[in-house]
Amino acid sequence: MIASIPQSQAFRKTYAAYVSLFFIFLIAPLVVVAVFSFNDSLFPSLPWQGFTLDWFLSDGGGRTGLFHDDKLLGSIGISMVVAVFVALLSVLVALSNAFLFERNEFPGKQFLYTLMLIPLVIPGVILGISVLIFSSNIANGAEDLWGWDLNFLRPGLLLIVLGQFSFISTICTLIISARLRKFDQALEEAALNLGASRFDVLWTITLPWLRPALIGAAIVAFLMSFENFNTTLVLVGSDAPLTITMFDRMREGSTPVLNAVSLLLMVASGGLALLSVFVQRKESDG
Repeated sequence: MIASIPQSQAFRKTYAAYVSLFFIFLIAPLVVVAVFSFNDSLFPSLPWQGFTLDWFLSDGGGRTGLFHDDKLLGSIGISMVVAVFVALLSVLVALSNAFLFERNEFPGKQFLYTLMLIPLVIPGVILGISVLIFSSNIANGAEDLWGWDLNFLRPGLLLIVLGQFSFISTICTLIISARLRKFDQALEEAALNLGASRFDVLWTITLPWLRPALIGAAIVAFLMSFENFNTTLVLVGSDAPLTITMFDRMREGSTPVLNAVSLLLMVASGGLALLSVFVQRKESDG
């Protein structure tokens, strides 16, 4: 709705009702999950049996809380390791991509840029299958020809990182490129004219300008990696990240401990999002 265009009262009320229903639709499932993580029942559903912290803290009595569930905690640790590596790798490659596409002109630039965007429109399962087939063919070929056993090319954490990186790096590239596009290159030219080296210019001028985008891209990459399911499901090995572990638990029969995990993830994700907003606001105020 454009504020400068006069609107009837009925239209404004209808628009406000639509916006309210939209946010209720988004928030209601999260509220339900959070509430039932404190339900004193073996099932994450009505009726309400009373308030309890057992699904977080219990270590006996037929209930195992989140903080005593070694398998869930282990899967959270695996997801964090994968997400950190994906975020670091994606941001480093995205930074290089941003400079390549924003600062250079070369034959085939538009084709390469389009090629970089393709992973965003390919389903995650297809990406995972493609990575798995490609790596398996290399591993099988090396074993047949030279007798090399390249286990790191089999389903496992490395392939999960590579599979997630294949599309998350594209999103990071778009975030960093948008920030770099606004940069005034005259600042770099002035520093070079004053005798600074290209590394000094990059380290003291360009990268500080890109800091909000780098932090934002890293947070987005971390969260997308942590919650990824489709690509991870195809590439997972013996060490299962959190999303796969939760999926297996759901098939066995859900308990409120999964609600507790979901609540923990909501709080952590919200905290990272607020951190990103705080950093960008601080940089803009500075």
